[in-house]
Amino acid sequence: MSVGKSVRLFLSEGTPGGLITAEIMNWTGHVVAAPRSDLAKLTKRPEASRTGIYLLLGEDPDSVGGMVAYIGEGDDVSRRLYQHSRPEEQGGKDFWERAILLTSKDSNLTKAHARYLESRFIALATEAKRARLVNGTAPGQQPLPESDISDMEYFISQAQIVLPVLGVNIFRTTKPAKKSISPVTEVAAESGTESPIFEIVSKKHGIHAQAREIDGEFTVLEGSMVRKQWISTAAHTYEQLVPKLKQTGVVVDSDDGQTARFTQDYVFASPSAAAAVVHGRTANGRTEWRIPNGGINFGQWQTLGVENEPDTD
Repeated sequence: MSVGKSVRLFLSEGTPGGLITAEIMNWTGHVVAAPRSDLAKLTKRPEASRTGIYLLLGEDPDSVGGMVAYIGEGDDVSRRLYQHSRPEEQGGKDFWERAILLTSKDSNLTKAHARYLESRFIALATEAKRARLVNGTAPGQQPLPESDISDMEYFISQAQIVLPVLGVNIFRTTKPAKKSISPVTEVAAESGTESPIFEIVSKKHGIHAQAREIDGEFTVLEGSMVRKQWISTAAHTYEQLVPKLKQTGVVVDSDDGQTARFTQDYVFASPSAAAAVVHGRTANGRTEWRIPNGGINFGQWQTLGVENEPDTD
């Protein structure tokens, strides 16, 4: 049984593009997100002077996920942000346009905790493959007492709920979420929902791809066989997806010379984008993806249980 979560957001400037704070009930963690233009305000906040983790995010049109990120930690995060705000020739970083701070409201995070979190978040981002990381080297896992590790893993599980609400998806994976136990409430929380498996099959072209909606995201599953390249003569933005997927190793050519296959689960922006990569041409994903053995299509599945238009008279 899924357990709901209440995420409290506060728009410090009254606008969605400004500084935002985020919290979860019964979680000691605290998240602050701000655009680079609000860096001066961000570094003056009390949270920024605490020990914690920070993310620097920017756009990367050449990568599959379209994002570039840096993950760091510090005893005084504001000092680290100041250093990263300088020009690159002075040791700073130019790529980022948004900063995210993760600290603790009770100020109980230590340097050892922060290093553990940094290492784990880098590992999670590497596994998710949703952003190009510019961290030079990933720090080794920091040794902590068993009880501290449990607390830090809970901290991470809650951050993985809050961050996507702020539009930060670099840690989201396609694996089913594990149940986590709150050290405060001891309530099992289960996040992430999965749809039935949908497929596209073309025996003529050797295509057999499977996908499902996981936690609201349309995900093509590892091992799916797709067209080797774009075959349509009509230009489309989806055409650029195929070389990007191959460049990053998400899709590799098969031995038959006609098809390619997914080496991992991969999240698409829409079922139509996924169907286009599978067919090598534009396609309506809502009708192309179907439950196996003659089942309903994805669009029909989405509207299951929806009543007829209500009578407004």
